[in-house]
Amino acid sequence: MLGNHDGYQLFPHQYKACVIGAGGAIGAAFYQAFQADPLCVVVKAISQSLGDDFDLEDAKSIQRQASRVKTEGPYNIIIDATGVLMMNDVGPEKSLAALNAAHLLKAMHLNAVAPAIVMQQFAPLLASGASIYAKLSARVGSITDNKKGGWYGYRASKAALNMLLQTTAIELQRKNPECKVIALQPGTVRSKLSQPFAVSVTNLLEPSTSVAGMLTAMKNAAVKTGAHFIDYQGNAIEW
Repeated sequence: MLGNHDGYQLFPHQYKACVIGAGGAIGAAFYQAFQADPLCVVVKAISQSLGDDFDLEDAKSIQRQASRVKTEGPYNIIIDATGVLMMNDVGPEKSLAALNAAHLLKAMHLNAVAPAIVMQQFAPLLASGASIYAKLSARVGSITDNKKGGWYGYRASKAALNMLLQTTAIELQRKNPECKVIALQPGTVRSKLSQPFAVSVTNLLEPSTSVAGMLTAMKNAAVKTGAHFIDYQGNAIEW
C-alpha cells in the first residue's frame, strides 16, 4: 500500500487522483492505495458497481461523470481500470470458426471505443505540469508479442486501445510535454475477470501487489513523446 510510499512516490508534492472503474479488483486496489497515501489529498472513485450513473455503453453517462468530478480537479493522475474479457458468459474466441460479429463489436466497443470516450472527457481534467493518464491494457494487445494466436476479439480490442493511447499521448503532450500516457499490463490478477483462467496461471497476483508494481512502474517511466506500454514490473512491452 502507499502507506510506505517513499519507495514509489508518484509526485514530490500533494496530488489528486481519479480512478475510473474503481469497483473492480484492480480499480479498488488503486483507490485504496491512493487513500493510504498522505500526499494524495483527493481521490475520486467512479464505477457503475458503486452506484454511479456510469455506463461504458452510454457516452452521455461518461460525460456526466467527468462533469461531476471536475469541480474537485484538476487531477495529477487519472487511472482508467475498466475492461472486459468475458461477455454474456462467453470467453475469448480460440479459432476463426468461433468468431461472432456481435461479440467482436462489443469487445471493440468496451475495450477500445468506450475508453477513447473516457479519455476524451477525462483527459482535459489533468493538471498542468507533471501528470499521468494510465489505462489498463493487456500484453495480448501487443502485435509483436502474439506468438500463440487465439483470443481474437480481446487481442484486437486491446491493440486498438493501445493505438488510441499512443495517439492521445501525442496530442496531450503538444500542450503539456510533462504528461505521461501509459498502457499498463497488470499481470494476471486474482479477480472476477481472471477467475475462469486462473487455474493454469502459476503467478497469480493479488490486486494490491499488482497495483504496487504499477505505481512504481509509472513513477519510474521517463517523460517522453508518445505513450508507454509497460507491465507491472516496469518492463517495456513491444507494441
